[in-house]
Amino acid sequence: MRRILVTSASGANGDGYGTLLCFSAGGELAGPFSDDPRITDPRGLSLSPAGDLVYVTSGDDRVLALGKNGNVTLDSGRWEGLDAGGGAFAPDGRYCVTLRRRGAILALPPGLDGEGELLLPDRAVAFPRGFGFGDEGQLYLSSGIGPSGEGDNTITVFDRDGRLRNARLVSDPELSPLDLAVAPGGTLVVSSEWPFGSASARATIREYSPSTGQLLRVLAPDPAVGFRRPRGLRFGPGGRLYCVGQDHVVAFDFPTGTFLGVIAELHRLHGQAVLLLT
Repeated sequence: MRRILVTSASGANGDGYGTLLCFSAGGELAGPFSDDPRITDPRGLSLSPAGDLVYVTSGDDRVLALGKNGNVTLDSGRWEGLDAGGGAFAPDGRYCVTLRRRGAILALPPGLDGEGELLLPDRAVAFPRGFGFGDEGQLYLSSGIGPSGEGDNTITVFDRDGRLRNARLVSDPELSPLDLAVAPGGTLVVSSEWPFGSASARATIREYSPSTGQLLRVLAPDPAVGFRRPRGLRFGPGGRLYCVGQDHVVAFDFPTGTFLGVIAELHRLHGQAVLLLT
């Protein structure tokens, strides 16, 4: 049976539930996926390459891995000031997380039993959002604007050794990135809220060429849904693309761009990342 997992922010990240929530495939809330107290204000969420562990970055300055029963099996331990955001697995199997205060990306051994290694130097970008890896190991990092106004709304590209390849791949005046995913065909897909933080902001999913940065398509939910603050992106079976936001999880048929509707709904969800678990 397929389940939908969502990290729900709390505190400064949004007045949500501060835990990892589980929904049925039909969108019914099943409650917390885990009651472990080490999961607080969770952010990034990824399934291990083997499909047996769920990795979560916790606002408690730690990274955890949970089994499909919700029990914690791996714990990085608490790292003062870690402030990890989104997470994704690198081609070499390491689990990578953005370091929001440092503007960098840290690669951790999959067993969460080592100090890790910086993939990018400190302040590689001012305010890192989502990231993904290309077929040749290149790293695409969406760069947003922070609360104090620093940063640049674009996608920055680094090679597999962390060297800067393109500081501004994308020049799109309506891009305000909140997450990035590499589509099955290699294009770059970004969730965007523009103007960021505005009550009249438009939530879109924007697709770009990985080589030129050209805007290829804009996907948008039905305005009647009231979808706001789009965050985590996830590709699922059957060509579906999922996105989580303030109160909803929505889905698109990615090949056609058709909006498929609301998959789950919960007031004050403040979702940060979404994952499909079987």
